[in-house]
Amino acid sequence: MNDLTQHGIERDRRFVWHPFTEQETWCGEGNEIILIERGEGVWLWDTQGRRYFDGNSSIWTNIHGHGHPHIVASIKRQAETLCHSSFLGLSHAGAGELAEKLCGFFPQGTLTRVFFSDNGSTAVECALKMALQYRMQNGEDGRQGIVALANGYHGDTMGAAALGGVDLFFQRFRQFGMKVDFVAGVDELEKIDASHVAAVVLEPMIQGVNQMRPWPVGMLAQIRGWCDRRGVHLILDEVMTGFGRTGKMFACEHEGVIPDFLCLAKGLTGGTMPLAATLTTEEIYKKFLGKENVFYYGHSYTANPLGCAAALASLEVFARYGKDELAEKCEIFSSLLAKFDGMPQVKEVRQCGLIAGIELHGESGTGQAVCLAARKHGLLTRPILNTVVLMPPLCSTAEEMKFATDALASAIRAATC
Repeated sequence: MNDLTQHGIERDRRFVWHPFTEQETWCGEGNEIILIERGEGVWLWDTQGRRYFDGNSSIWTNIHGHGHPHIVASIKRQAETLCHSSFLGLSHAGAGELAEKLCGFFPQGTLTRVFFSDNGSTAVECALKMALQYRMQNGEDGRQGIVALANGYHGDTMGAAALGGVDLFFQRFRQFGMKVDFVAGVDELEKIDASHVAAVVLEPMIQGVNQMRPWPVGMLAQIRGWCDRRGVHLILDEVMTGFGRTGKMFACEHEGVIPDFLCLAKGLTGGTMPLAATLTTEEIYKKFLGKENVFYYGHSYTANPLGCAAALASLEVFARYGKDELAEKCEIFSSLLAKFDGMPQVKEVRQCGLIAGIELHGESGTGQAVCLAARKHGLLTRPILNTVVLMPPLCSTAEEMKFATDALASAIRAATC
């Protein structure tokens, strides 16, 4: 082990607190801490020169590959002129251009306004506060309820956490958040008294933290219909599913659904800079006009110019994609995942586009053991309980995806023999 690695590990153990991590185990001498030093395309290298496939797209953010030259050049150009300026009372050209392009993905006159923030949690937080304030300003004070889908995940800030259906993460904080009704699907939603409901929130097409579980085909359109008939707003959390992950630019496109609020983050900048966006309609926006209706919410780095530059460059890279390129990659990925179907260690394989969850048989901790074993085969990813997430960057070639699936199959055999 070289000095750079040794010193980095020592400092980490002494000073750093990692997210979603049991720190006593992390800091234990038996735990190998990998220090990532650089990235290129789908690959990451650590400080000891070992190369790994980025198997969960750096927590679902990496789209076009690490160090993409077009995005890097855009960030550099922006940094030479302006790294940041307040968005409170000021603006910059990149924000308006990005907002226009994001709205342009949807039919004219539908989603027309963009509110920028920093991450997925805050994008959802914005939508929640807008939905609730809208009701107050529309003379509907009795409609303050929120409906969320069971086992969902929408972030960790207090408002977003109230929507979370995974008890492991959120149970201890429920007493501090807003009241939320959880439903398992359309049948339970139909039983809800909508007279008190402001909005329904869900991840379209597939739930991420719920071990990558796709929804039944048609369910999203059914929920949109339920909301329309009852005057309830629909908030779609596309933090994970946005920007090509499901085979279309946005997951809601699969069923022709336009939400009242669309929450974006993660892949928005191609996995380079923190930036989030909440899109909404002109009708909702107009309810916030006038001094008494100001939306008092915002962050110091709202619409950060570097983030906007990266996002615009990422969208330019998307514009170069062939008409059927994403669909073809999804088909290749599906064919490669077939190798897990016959493995006795695998309980189920779930896929939605370039998102997959490979659920394993075995005791608690099997998923973690497999992910640790995968490092020896050049693959980095994380489990959700006993489901191993495999989410290759969109730029992955067929050969690179084969490497990743082969590495995971080897790790499963090695860790469960």
